[in-house]
Amino acid sequence: MNTLLETFPQKTAVAPLSHPPPAARRARILVVDDDLFMRESNARMLNRLGYEVDLANDGVDAWQALNDNRYDLLITDQQMPWVTGLELIQKLRSEAMTLPVILATGAVPTEELNRLPGLEIQAVVQKPCPLEKFLQTVNEVLAATGIVPPGAAPTPNGHPQP
Repeated sequence: MNTLLETFPQKTAVAPLSHPPPAARRARILVVDDDLFMRESNARMLNRLGYEVDLANDGVDAWQALNDNRYDLLITDQQMPWVTGLELIQKLRSEAMTLPVILATGAVPTEELNRLPGLEIQAVVQKPCPLEKFLQTVNEVLAATGIVPPGAAPTPNGHPQP
């Protein structure tokens, strides 16, 4: 059966990159959304907070970016043409990429999430999402991976103070 996931180019194995200490670099985030306004407004907010942000307008472009770059977080819309957010996440996980993911959606696809185990989505935000909640979610997901949000004071173990 030919599925959308089979249309992705094959990824070659790449040795894992070592991660510098959290304070040594800015977190790099890939924002994927087919809505130009949402994509650019999210990028502006995240840039103002000190994050490095790349953009993709659909799942196909996102897959290329994920293979060409190293990211600390993927924020993806669910409803997009060609490849949905869940299909992108499925492909990500099928390639053993452990990148943290935030799924942004107008309607939480609970039934799909229940039938697709192993997606390891760190957070789901419902669109439209209040700015403070969106930014809090991004900071919490990154903090859980050991990345100190910009402007937060790190503790001796490298994690942000509450």
